Amino acid sequence: MATPLNVNVVELLRWPGTTKDVLATVEVEDFEFNDARVSNVPISINVHLESLSNGVSVAGAATATWHGECRRCLTPLSQLMIVDLSELYQQIPEDPDAYAIVNDQINLLPMVRENVLVAIPLGPLCREDCPGFCPQCGADLSEGTCGCDSAIVDPRWSALENLKGTLPD
Repeated sequence: MATPLNVNVVELLRWPGTTKDVLATVEVEDFEFNDARVSNVPISINVHLESLSNGVSVAGAATATWHGECRRCLTPLSQLMIVDLSELYQQIPEDPDAYAIVNDQINLLPMVRENVLVAIPLGPLCREDCPGFCPQCGADLSEGTCGCDSAIVDPRWSALENLKGTLPD
């Protein structure tokens, strides 16, 4: 079985400045994400390859869907994200961040996989001003206020509270 996103770059390596476009849709199972945050929706890849004197430049975007929970109120979230791709492939990788060209082919799969995983938010929010839950009673503050006293002060700071107003500015 052919590996998805294997691109033959023989022609690109012969003449610097040569370009090639790659458009593909790849099933999520082919990436082997092993991450529950990646939705089981096929990933679309649109990249432009350009031959350089020291390798092949890959630039473009991948479109993937992730799902998770709001870090403050635990509301289920699902969102389509567009991941910008910009990487270098070299026959003998001189740059530590470059990917290897093997047998005049580049495998875009690991590069797309890494960029998608890095782009998924670690602590997503349902909205920027999400109030979350009340720390005292656990009520969802996005549905309304609770009856808890918000003026609760940590007793460890009470000694400093006594100094308030007694010292000059």
